[in-house]
Amino acid sequence: MRPRAGVLIAAGALVAGTVTVLPATATATAATEPAARPAAPLAWKDCPTKAYPKLQCATLKVPLDHARPAGRSITLALTRVAHTAETSQGPLLVNPGGPGGSGRGMAGYVAAALPRKVAAQYDVIGFDPRGVGRSEPALNCLPGHFDPVRPDSVPRSSDNERTGVERARAFAKACGDKYADVLPYIDTVSTARDMDAIRAALGAPRISYLGYSYGTYLGSVYARLFPERVRRMALDSVVNPHGVWYEDNLAQDYAFDTRHKDFAAWVARNDDAYRLGTDPAAVEAAWYAMREELRAKPASGKVGPGELEDTFLPGGYYNGYWPELAAAFSTYVNERDGAPLVKAYEDFAAADTAAENGYSVYASVQCRDAAWPRDWNVWRKDNWDAHAKAPFSTWNNAWYNAPCAFWPVDSLTPPDVTNDRLPPVLVLQATDDAATPYEGGVALHRMLRGSSLVVEEGGGNHGVTLAGNPCMDEHLATYLSTGKVPRGADGSEADAVCDSLPEPEPGPAKAKTTATRGTAPDAGATLHGMLGHVR
Repeated sequence: MRPRAGVLIAAGALVAGTVTVLPATATATAATEPAARPAAPLAWKDCPTKAYPKLQCATLKVPLDHARPAGRSITLALTRVAHTAETSQGPLLVNPGGPGGSGRGMAGYVAAALPRKVAAQYDVIGFDPRGVGRSEPALNCLPGHFDPVRPDSVPRSSDNERTGVERARAFAKACGDKYADVLPYIDTVSTARDMDAIRAALGAPRISYLGYSYGTYLGSVYARLFPERVRRMALDSVVNPHGVWYEDNLAQDYAFDTRHKDFAAWVARNDDAYRLGTDPAAVEAAWYAMREELRAKPASGKVGPGELEDTFLPGGYYNGYWPELAAAFSTYVNERDGAPLVKAYEDFAAADTAAENGYSVYASVQCRDAAWPRDWNVWRKDNWDAHAKAPFSTWNNAWYNAPCAFWPVDSLTPPDVTNDRLPPVLVLQATDDAATPYEGGVALHRMLRGSSLVVEEGGGNHGVTLAGNPCMDEHLATYLSTGKVPRGADGSEADAVCDSLPEPEPGPAKAKTTATRGTAPDAGATLHGMLGHVR
């Protein structure tokens, strides 16, 4: 899972006081939880924006270490769109994924995108998870880590590989030097406990939850810890809990390569617009030829091969970006003009301070959550094996995650999120999603007894509700309104199937949009901008 840019040192001893992860046969209860501080009422203040005029903001102090509730506090930044119906269904917490994604903007978007009658029933709550955005402290391990032009992601020599390893090692060291007291507590379990602190501060006995991408894993962990506190839970574009996190990233390499081939095929079908040929294989070959040229001469001194991969990776998350990407590709190849390519890089991939923060938290969570190989030889073999079949982004993804080989804090054991104590959970998944492949949705559906799986057949976008598909949106709205889920015929994996949206038409991209209600044509771009192309 990778936040969009734009987004091994020997293991030490485990830090005393870190959270004990629950075994598969246990669940947290009030009797086993550390005594929490009394929750002060949240002081909501109006913080309207042009898009979300009813938005309110608050902060909440939570323990850095939930096992020591009287110890050091950190601050979470929250947003809310309050319910307007006479009867409330309570809080609906929302999370856009990451890890490292800012969730403050999600409250306004979800409240605006849901049908009015449904949104009116909920206090929609967004939050920046620990370490993120306006929560304090906000991490930024090594400013400038993604400044262009980076070394070519594909290591063509031992010197190239050594450069990549030292870059990753330097990032991990910078995080350890800067945040040694914080890193042991930047993890999914701690964030799930923060969610329960938010619930308590809201005065709610139970919460409803809508999570996208990594947010599906966060929600699953919360549900494992606090099943009795879950009212409704919708999980969109599902992380495979069996692969957290090293195996999931390798699986993505193959899926993104397939999705890049889908992009090339779409360009070939639209040869009248892009003049790159009608053969998808030839279009893909032209893309790799462009990559090779940029290795020798980066466009405007900004876009080399690594930046090119970063620029086109968002197309694997959302095909609404394909027109702008294809136009930049075409202009470079046919007119020898790199300016649109540079603009696309700035639109989709250039790292600002927020992206640096997101990446710092991404690394901190993933490296802490689960074990990664500490022997670089394992990384080398696995990534060359994947690159041989899926060259589009394998090594780019490897270097993005490589700090975990050198992380200064030992890893935890991921919880088993298998759960038979929940109300029906709604699982939503596209069959051709690259960031969270379909198998993850099926796996979690099987692990959550009584859950319902709704599938977007043939869909390749990441994030399939509130993104323009009325069929998927109807299932979500019905569930949030009534708690009812579809039930398929015996023996079928999916409980309901929706057709995917039509592929985009050539023409101006809609990457920069404002939020609109429901299934407006630009809803997908708005949502995917918020999701941050989490990898």
